[in-house]
Amino acid sequence: MALILGIDPGSRVCGYGLINTAGKKLEYVASGCIRVAKLEFNERLKVIYDDLTAIIEKYQPDEVALEEIFVGRSPVSALKLGHARGVVIVACRNLELPVFEYPPNQIKKALVGKGRADKEQMQHMVMSILSLQAKPQEDAADALCVAVCHVHTQSSLIKISGVQGSRRRRLQEEIKR
Repeated sequence: MALILGIDPGSRVCGYGLINTAGKKLEYVASGCIRVAKLEFNERLKVIYDDLTAIIEKYQPDEVALEEIFVGRSPVSALKLGHARGVVIVACRNLELPVFEYPPNQIKKALVGKGRADKEQMQHMVMSILSLQAKPQEDAADALCVAVCHVHTQSSLIKISGVQGSRRRRLQEEIKR
């Protein structure tokens, strides 16, 4: 069993989601959003760091999966997102957690089967995969999707290697590093 923390970083809203892997079954643990839009930018980064550190200390995840930067139309927004991602990575690495990064189209493909899925499709799939009764907040749903993508990707890498039993567990440990 492994506890995975998925993060959808943002400079205004940072979504997080925790799932537990129990064999082939994925179990929802928790999710939410760190909302900092009303604060000045430097204060936002501090709050994201502090809140994420508290979440990590509370739940003690084994691994962290993070969405890579999506560069939209605004270079300023991309730079601010880069700052937020940096804070997230530092918070995780300061607590010695391995961090895995995935591009948005890979996350979408892992959940929906195509890299151009919309937010509604992603929320629907994460609800179905994790047997959720209610729709999670949008950024929290994105973070849960990142965590599910990580589990699927790591499982695929292990299957491709053809490793089984105790060798499989050693390979999982090597992948974490």
